[in-house]
Amino acid sequence: MNVIPEIRDDILFLLLAMQFINVNGKILEAGKTLIKPDDHSYRYGDGLFETMKLMEGRILLGGLHFERLFNGFSVLKFQIPKLFTGQGLEKEIIYLCKKNNCDKLAKIRLSVSRGSGGLYDCDEEWQYLIECWPLDNIINQLNENGLVIDIFPDAKKSCDVFSNLKSANHLPYVVGARFAKENKLNDCLLLNVYNRICDSTIANLFWIKDKKVFTPPLSEGCIAGVMRKHLIEKLQATSYKVQEKSCQINDLENADEVFLTNAIQGIRWVKEFRDKTFTNTITKDIYREISL
Repeated sequence: MNVIPEIRDDILFLLLAMQFINVNGKILEAGKTLIKPDDHSYRYGDGLFETMKLMEGRILLGGLHFERLFNGFSVLKFQIPKLFTGQGLEKEIIYLCKKNNCDKLAKIRLSVSRGSGGLYDCDEEWQYLIECWPLDNIINQLNENGLVIDIFPDAKKSCDVFSNLKSANHLPYVVGARFAKENKLNDCLLLNVYNRICDSTIANLFWIKDKKVFTPPLSEGCIAGVMRKHLIEKLQATSYKVQEKSCQINDLENADEVFLTNAIQGIRWVKEFRDKTFTNTITKDIYREISL
């Protein structure tokens, strides 16, 4: 198989960067993990994950991440082991980042599966995996080039008790991301079953109109983003209070500014949505307000 040199170099960099992983509390060499054929996350999408950012040995918004994770366990009715705590996971994450020499600035993925077995005979023996990769410091800056986005037309998200979870059953986002790449977009937005915009493939959506900031409520089916929650709470003390409002496509077409948020990249401003071009004056102010 021929590999483009730039891609080959990126793959080599990631392999070298992530020398070790944590599997159920044990440090193993990366690439040697065995997944059971009947693992519930692999077989049914019966699992949760968190993508976190670590800076200078500290997980940013760690409390919100673990709050969301354990809320997801409750929704999915996972039997939580007594020794499985946010504090314990945080220690394991920090140790792994140090082991991989990326404790200055890193991306972490924590994946949890219910266990192994069939639909009715799962052993309920949790499996979890911690991975980490170094990040470039440019991730801590507002993007200079605005994003170009559009709508992913081929799937509609439900609005139910599972919609807000960071679930291993992530198919609309996976295929949506491929759609964005195929159409030379930086990201694309997903619609819910009511044809309203809920979020993007990797981020929550905010838009600004007449100096007012809006975001879809969780009832619209969007992921319960930790940066979304942090931003809403942080802006309560400023003149840019966030109003939760359902988002029609024409709301974006008539917006003054649009930006996306997630835990790794913080705020990313959007320059183009279809035929509409946006500015980023207020987005810059908001970015300065919520710097971590």
